Amino acid sequence: MTYFELVPYAFKKFGILRAMHTGVPTALYYATRRALPESDKPALFTMNIMPPMMTVWYHLIQKNIGDRVDLTIFDSSGTLDQKDFPNARVQKMMNFYAATKSDEFLYHIARKRKIGWICDDDMFILNSKAVDLVEQSLSKPRTASFSFRPRDWWHFDIDGKEYMPSSSYCTAFNREIYCDKEQLSLSPCDGNNHVSHIGSPLSRFDTFDKANETLIKKGYTCDILPIEKQGEYVIGYSGMSSAVMMLWHFTTPEQMMNYLEAPKKEAWKGNTLFTILSGLLAISDLQDMHETITGKPYNLRSMPSKKDLDRLRKQHEPLLREGKTFNTVSDVSKVLLAAL
Repeated sequence: MTYFELVPYAFKKFGILRAMHTGVPTALYYATRRALPESDKPALFTMNIMPPMMTVWYHLIQKNIGDRVDLTIFDSSGTLDQKDFPNARVQKMMNFYAATKSDEFLYHIARKRKIGWICDDDMFILNSKAVDLVEQSLSKPRTASFSFRPRDWWHFDIDGKEYMPSSSYCTAFNREIYCDKEQLSLSPCDGNNHVSHIGSPLSRFDTFDKANETLIKKGYTCDILPIEKQGEYVIGYSGMSSAVMMLWHFTTPEQMMNYLEAPKKEAWKGNTLFTILSGLLAISDLQDMHETITGKPYNLRSMPSKKDLDRLRKQHEPLLREGKTFNTVSDVSKVLLAAL
C-alpha cells in the first residue's frame, strides 16, 4: 500500500474501530434525539476526533463568548470526558460524514432555536463580538447564513453575478429559512461547474456549497464577514483530518517517522505528505496548549518528538511545491498561544 493509499484506509479503520466506543451511545441518541431547550441563544456545534484540539477550542469559546451560546460537541473518537467540558453537551457519535452530523444538529438538536451555528474544531473563535455579528446579520430579512471564513479558491457565477461560497468552516444559519422553509441539506454532491481560481476545473460541491447555491438562486442573502475582518474573529489550521487519522492508525512514533521518511523526495511536491506533516506540527503545538490550559500533558502514542518533527520540516520544506510552506502552522499557533 502506497503512502497516499494508506490515508483513506486509515479513515475507514478509524470509523470501524471507534464505533466500538460510539456505536451504543449513537443508537441511544437516535432513540430520543433530545433537543436543546427553547431559548433565544444561538446553538453552537462542533465535532471532534482529537481531544487536545477540543481542549483548546473549548477554552477559547468559554473565554470569548461563554454562556452567550449553548454548545454541543459530537465526540467521534469516544474519548472525551463530559466533566472536562462542563458547559457543553458532549454526545458520543459514530464518525458519519461531517454534513450528516451537522444536519442532524441543525434539524434535531437545535430545532427549538432560530440560529444554529456550525464551527469546525480546527477553526478557533477569538473575538467576544462574534455572537453580536451572527445575531445582527441573521436578524435581517431573508438572510439565511453568516460565514466567518468563506472559500476563496472559486466563486459562484449566478445570473452574471459573483458570490463567494460561504463554506461550513464557521457558519451560522437562520434555521427558519434553512430547515423549516427550504428543507436543505449540507451534503456534498457532484455538478459544480462554477469558476475556479486555481486553474483546475471544479467538479464537486463541498459541504454546504450546493445548499448555498440554492439559497442564492432563491434570492436569500448568504452574508460573509469582509476578508479584512476575518482574522480578528477566527483563525484556524487547514487539512488536519489526515494527520489525525494517521496518529490513530499507527501505534508508535517510529512507525509514523518511517511512513514520512520512506517516500522519494518527489513525493513532497504533492499534497499528501505536506498536509500530514503540517497537521502533525499543528497537533504538537496544540498538545503544548492543552498542557498550558490543564496543567497536564496529553500523550499521543504515535506522535513523534518535536525534535524529529522539526528535523522533518527543515529537511522537506525545500522540496515543497512553490507557494507551500509550514510557516502558516507556526503563525496560527503563535496567535492561539497568545489568545489562551
